[in-house]
Amino acid sequence: MTAIDEIHKHWDPVIGAYTARVLPGQYYVSAGGDECIGTVLGSCVAACVRDSRLNIGGLNHFMLPGDEGGGSGLSLNRFGAFAMENLINDILKLGGSKTRLEIKLFGGGKIMRGLSDIGQKNIDFVKSFLSLEGYHIAAEDLGGEFSRKILYFPATGKVKVKRLRSVHAATVAQQEASYESKMRNNVAGSIELFD
Repeated sequence: MTAIDEIHKHWDPVIGAYTARVLPGQYYVSAGGDECIGTVLGSCVAACVRDSRLNIGGLNHFMLPGDEGGGSGLSLNRFGAFAMENLINDILKLGGSKTRLEIKLFGGGKIMRGLSDIGQKNIDFVKSFLSLEGYHIAAEDLGGEFSRKILYFPATGKVKVKRLRSVHAATVAQQEASYESKMRNNVAGSIELFD
C-alpha cells in the first residue's frame, strides 16, 4: 500500500469492503485484497491503473494538467504529470509491468459554468501523456456537464461510476474551488492558475 498525504480508510458495509477515500492531489495504491478506492470528481481527472496479472493497482485524482509554474514540492500530485508518474511508478515498484497495465480514465466534467473548460484541458493532458508513454486506455468516462463518484476495485479492475447532477455537482465545484484556493495560498507565486 502506498499513500500520499493521509488517506482515510473505512469499512463500507454497502460495498462490503474497506474503502480508501482519495481527495484532490492524492493517490493510493493497493497491493492486493478486496479493497475499494473511491473519489468524487468534477473537472478533475482520475486514472485507475492496475497490473492485470498481479491484480495490484491504484487511483489518482489530479486537478491541473501540468506544472507550468515549476512547482514547489507542495502537493505536486495536483498536477497530472506528477500524479500519473507517481501512481504508475508505485505500481511498478510493487512488481507491476508496464506491458500489463490496464488504465481507465474518469472525470473532466465542465461543472463550473462561465470559466474555461479545465476539465477538457485535463482530458487532453491525460490522453496525450498516455499516448506519448505508449499506454492503451482500456475504458473511459470523460467530459460532460456533471460530477462523478468513482469506486475502483484494483483486484478485479471493476469500476462503478455514479453520475451526480445539480446539487451534488455544485458541492463538488465548491470543493474543487476551495482546494484550488488552498493550493494557491500554499504555493504563493510558484504557479499561475488560469481560467
